[in-house]
Amino acid sequence: MADPKSSTPAGSQENLVAWMTTGCKPVEKWRVGTEHEKFGFYKKDLKPIPYDGPVGVEALLKEMARRFDWTIELEGGRPIALKHHEAAITLEPGGQLELSGAPMKDIHAAKAELDEHLQQLSLVCRDMGIAFLSIGTQPKWPFTEIPWMPKGRYRVMREYLPNRGHLSLDMMTRTATVQANLDFGDEADMVKKFRVSLALQPLVTALFANSPFMDGKPTGFLSYRANIWHYTDPDRCGSLPFVFEKGFGFERYVAYALETPMLFFYREGRYQSAGGVPFREFLAGRHPALPGVFATFADWELHLSSLFPNVRLKRYLETRGADAGNSATLCALPAFWKGILYHAESLEACWEMVKNWTAEERRLMNEQVARLALKTPIPGKRTLRDLALEVLLCAMDGLSDHHCLNAKGCDETVYLKPLMTTAESGVTPAERLLTAYHGRWGGCVDSVFVEDEFDSFLAECG
Repeated sequence: MADPKSSTPAGSQENLVAWMTTGCKPVEKWRVGTEHEKFGFYKKDLKPIPYDGPVGVEALLKEMARRFDWTIELEGGRPIALKHHEAAITLEPGGQLELSGAPMKDIHAAKAELDEHLQQLSLVCRDMGIAFLSIGTQPKWPFTEIPWMPKGRYRVMREYLPNRGHLSLDMMTRTATVQANLDFGDEADMVKKFRVSLALQPLVTALFANSPFMDGKPTGFLSYRANIWHYTDPDRCGSLPFVFEKGFGFERYVAYALETPMLFFYREGRYQSAGGVPFREFLAGRHPALPGVFATFADWELHLSSLFPNVRLKRYLETRGADAGNSATLCALPAFWKGILYHAESLEACWEMVKNWTAEERRLMNEQVARLALKTPIPGKRTLRDLALEVLLCAMDGLSDHHCLNAKGCDETVYLKPLMTTAESGVTPAERLLTAYHGRWGGCVDSVFVEDEFDSFLAECG
């Protein structure tokens, strides 16, 4: 949500740095937010759901609002999102539905929110003959079959991004992710959490690899979603090597964002192309399309949302390296990061594991993990699988020390069970899908829509 003073001119780089520091919170106010995306489809023929029509995305949003406690948000007079307190249901460019969960104190609360969302969605979908698939890439339908959602920012992105990366439109319309959002206490805490979470993104990509298919066949990748991001826009994507440089902090991230070309700005009730002008020019009132107009804090927030690095800094950290998956793995991601980033000993232990990696070693891991997943080599003649077993123990220790129990007496470590299974076996969700494809599915991806339908995956604790 925009700051109440968001219409105030930002004024200077120093003011933007000060704005970022307002995200610092005492430990007792730290929360975890979870966001996840999923692909809608018609049960009768598996085709993607368009926006329009009696059984389209617009109708789905209206029915969700009618039956449950959601408020419709409009753009150009058309529903494009639902809001409920701090949670939101929003639309991605190709009709992917995203739940942006409220910041939660523990993973049990995040799971309860997820279960309620999936139950509500299941009830509405059952009556409409539609369902949702949570996987890293749209496995069957080509780009030409994907409907576009009527959101202004997506129109601008659709025009701009193909000139920056040849898979950018696939990123927009045919990928789905799960991400976790976490807080920090001060600048030093932010820096350590940023470095550890950024260094561990290849590990997360490997553990959650769940996108081996595109266009109805295997791609040769275990996380094709991760591969797509390598060919989207080098200006605003990637692993940010400067985060590991001496002196990194809020000021350095702000400088990076100021130099990044803008995608759009919002004026006169609509999104307009910013023409790739660096935000620094807008801050100084020198944007060619808005001469003499000085960027506000609302403009700054909008610009930050158009940067897509593997970890993104706003007034909190967003970890962005995982493929979408079933409800068990959706809960695993925030549990993983809470166990590491919200436990001083676990955070330090993980930092010791990664702090000596070179920029080239990190680059190679990020490049290779999309294809190799847990088999990706890491420094020390080891693989990401070896690292996974060590890091997951740190996450387990962190969650155990929090000793946060649900009504069944389970602590939060229960949500790491799917990741432990993956790490111990060395077999990712993508590899399990490929085994089914080459075996009982008979070389047809259609079964993924049935076997991975959300109704079948409401994870239970205990």
